[in-house]
Amino acid sequence: MNYVSTRGHAPVLDFEAVLLAGLASDGGLYVPEAWPTLSGDEQRALVARDYREVARAVTRPFIGDFDAERFGRLIDIASAGFAHDQVAPLRQLGPGAWLMELFHGPTLAFKDVALQLIGPLFDDVLEARGERVTIVGATSGDTGSAAIEACRDRGAVEIFILHPEGRVSEIQRLQMTTVDAANVHNIAVRGTFDDCQALLKELFADEDFRRRARLSAVNSINWVRVLAQVVYYAQAALALGGPDRPVSFCVPSGNFGNVFAGYVAKRMGLPIGRLLVATNRNDILHRFLQTGAYELGEVHATQSPSMDIQVSSNFERLLFDLLDRDGDAVAGLIGDMKTKGGFKVSPAVIARARAEFTSHAVSEAETAEAMARARRAHGITVDPHTAVGLEAAAKLAEPGEVMVTLATAHPAKFADAVEAATGERPALPPRLADLARRAEHCDVLDNDLDAVRAHILARIGRPNTLAEETSAP
Repeated sequence: MNYVSTRGHAPVLDFEAVLLAGLASDGGLYVPEAWPTLSGDEQRALVARDYREVARAVTRPFIGDFDAERFGRLIDIASAGFAHDQVAPLRQLGPGAWLMELFHGPTLAFKDVALQLIGPLFDDVLEARGERVTIVGATSGDTGSAAIEACRDRGAVEIFILHPEGRVSEIQRLQMTTVDAANVHNIAVRGTFDDCQALLKELFADEDFRRRARLSAVNSINWVRVLAQVVYYAQAALALGGPDRPVSFCVPSGNFGNVFAGYVAKRMGLPIGRLLVATNRNDILHRFLQTGAYELGEVHATQSPSMDIQVSSNFERLLFDLLDRDGDAVAGLIGDMKTKGGFKVSPAVIARARAEFTSHAVSEAETAEAMARARRAHGITVDPHTAVGLEAAAKLAEPGEVMVTLATAHPAKFADAVEAATGERPALPPRLADLARRAEHCDVLDNDLDAVRAHILARIGRPNTLAEETSAP
């Protein structure tokens, strides 16, 4: 299995090289050259199997020459970090209605499912190569803490996480900034998540800086992040539908990486029915699926801040398929977005998108009511992102349809919003109960590329920094 860039002008890479590269050198995102499939018999063999067995089978076609036994051991290491043995357990809410709990990892969010694998995988690959990397990531809240937890204290990795100052929940911030590890660096950017993401892409586009700092990424721009998330779609679909009955999924979505993993599972032939994209007030994905126009707007702060996004970076991966894998066409649309603030696709292209995805935008009032209703009707407490998914699923589910809503975060990560909606304040697990009393480590920077680049170079402190390399003979 080799990987190509969505913009068509970067080197073709194997699995290990894609892991370390993160973003393609032409600014695009890596995707497999072709989508592998699992036959009906292969799927039947996985019904009722352990999560780890499903993970091995689903990821195997994507890892190419990477040793499968070695990768399987890393899957075992990753799953050991979860409080629930099933990693992503299912909870039934009613006839055909299910909730998949993705918050049993160490930082209480779905991002742990992938990043608990990527941390050991980076360590394994870099140790074998005798190399080190600088990981730079941008987060709207959950990716940052999950990436930090996965990479903390690893000798071959220095990690810098950018988050928008004042635009993540207090728990999300504290989970990042209270980690006391020499290789962890938090940067609060005076701006939005989209600003953080733009800075990240500009850092990767600077070839000189990228080479000398040995940049890599753990955001969902890194293909391995998406691959790891395909597993729980496969697990749920096979558990509820076997290979013969389709199972639909409703996904709270901002950056499009999570729901794109569902699309990959569907392309593999797994029994995936409809994919519902649930957005909050920042509804660029919903507007695109309604009109065919992808138009940037103002980023609004909401009670579901991880979805407060206008530029959904993983959407480029879908565009690549929608445009028949024409890298130049993708690059042209992304260029229009940067220069004109958006683009519009043809009726044929939007029809192809609608054949794969349905969408719904949920208001702030509806989000709060969905949290209250979950408490009243089912006796469960959900976070506002999950509430967005539950509301969209309630609006769009069809009679007889099996619908799984993804519960993307523990409610205690958004305790203020949950308490306002339900009257009850969810508690953190005991291991995080003293989080607010821990010392914070964070630097606040302007939304300025030069400032961020200089900050990173001043802290990586190893022979391949720009200053030291420039002075070398």
